[in-house]
Amino acid sequence: MAQADSPVLLRREGAIAWLVLNRPRNHNALDVAAAQALHACCSELAADAGVRAVVVKGEGGSFGVGGDLASLRNDPPATAMALIEPLHASIRMLAALDAPVIASLRGNVAGGSMSLAMACDLAIAADDAVFNLAYIKVGVSCDLSGSWHLPRLVGLRNAMAIAMLGESLDAQEALRLGLVNKLVPAAEIDVATDALAARLAAGPTLAYGKMKRLMRQSFDNDLSTQLDAERDNFRASAATEDFREALEAFFGKRPPQFSGR
Repeated sequence: MAQADSPVLLRREGAIAWLVLNRPRNHNALDVAAAQALHACCSELAADAGVRAVVVKGEGGSFGVGGDLASLRNDPPATAMALIEPLHASIRMLAALDAPVIASLRGNVAGGSMSLAMACDLAIAADDAVFNLAYIKVGVSCDLSGSWHLPRLVGLRNAMAIAMLGESLDAQEALRLGLVNKLVPAAEIDVATDALAARLAAGPTLAYGKMKRLMRQSFDNDLSTQLDAERDNFRASAATEDFREALEAFFGKRPPQFSGR
């Protein structure tokens, strides 16, 4: 687990893990140290088969404002690479987890932090959250999978407007566009996030992993290829303990008790 003064914290309670961006004085801006800390935490998560839900959140009043521009003033290309390489490796690891990954959003959600939020499987937001992709404001293109996830979430035309105009979106507009799944009052965001994480952590973890990968790859597959992938994943799911438990529970007329195996 990361130290308390680390720019990214990893906390674990039972089957739920929290990835916490921990630079509240800097609105959780991502510098090289934060990028490296996130990579270390994601590597630890990837090696822990007992994690069945992950929450990504920011410490303090904001989720995050993206890259730390102050850190990019000296040798921007080299610093950008030092930032992007560990951050992109982290995105890949989060996507590969069987455990569902939830973005818990409040305050500013901007730049690379917005890209990170979009890379999560589900997103719950406080009604005070404000979204801005922001890259265009500093004359750069997207990173952290922003250009991959944004058009898939909101459609190409909306994605072009969000990326090129650099306008802020309030929480209601983010919900309407599909950037988030649910809004809650700001005072309730932690309780609502914990409830969602607990619900997912009690579910069939291996099936979640297969489902989320099927959904993502469906945009790049033709129908026949996707049908083959569905067949193979269903067959693998049918061999799990969770599927056997679901059958016993169904015929026993009781709720299933999934183990994530």
